[in-house]
Amino acid sequence: MAGEASEVVLSKQDLREVTAFAAACAEVVLEIFEADQPDDSRPREAIGAAREFAQGGERGKSLRDTASAALKAARSADTAAAREAAWAAMSAAGAAYLHPLAQATQVKHILGAGAYAARAAELVADDDRSVGAAHLRRTLGRATPAVVDVLRRFPTAPGGGGRVGELIRLLDADLRSLPRTE
Repeated sequence: MAGEASEVVLSKQDLREVTAFAAACAEVVLEIFEADQPDDSRPREAIGAAREFAQGGERGKSLRDTASAALKAARSADTAAAREAAWAAMSAAGAAYLHPLAQATQVKHILGAGAYAARAAELVADDDRSVGAAHLRRTLGRATPAVVDVLRRFPTAPGGGGRVGELIRLLDADLRSLPRTE
């Protein structure tokens, strides 16, 4: 059928690598959410579930439920920075559900946690974009060659999405420009 996206080959290990990367990205801004909502463990639980999957756990209802709970936690946050940090946690758990479709929108499953985390860091610093850029540079260091390989199987990140979309596109371009490892 015309217009259908082709499939991308993804192994369970690929999904585990992407999810481990996303969890590492989200974890660095978890304290932003917890400072805002100290009694709410939902984002921490989402990151924990993502790590568990990355280390060999199952991809099932529990993982989806923690992602959904982190999304609900974001809605209860008092600050925009805390909301972005909770979205990073939700994206970490959601990374395990990267779809094997050659669609640019799937890049958000790979890079969303990193972009939301960078945005949270910017907002804590009074919307200082240089803080987000520095955060993205550190995020590059978290990406394993396996994560970059998975990213390169997909089209480049799509336009739109506000500042988080912009951060995804910056991260996407930077990761794709890294030298290939064989």
